[in-house]
Amino acid sequence: MFGLFKKKSEEEKLQEKYKKLMEEGFKLQSINRSDSDQKYLEADAVLKKIEALKK
Repeated sequence: MFGLFKKKSEEEKLQEKYKKLMEEGFKLQSINRSDSDQKYLEADAVLKKIEALKK
């Protein structure tokens, strides 16, 4: 109950964005390979930001 109004940290926001991009990339994999690769590149950039925050 006390976590209702808790704001998400920057790391949590980036993790959600990473997960979303990976899912979109997976879905596009069978439809359009170049779009899928672009989503994976964006997800990789987000992952690097997450790792930088952890240090």
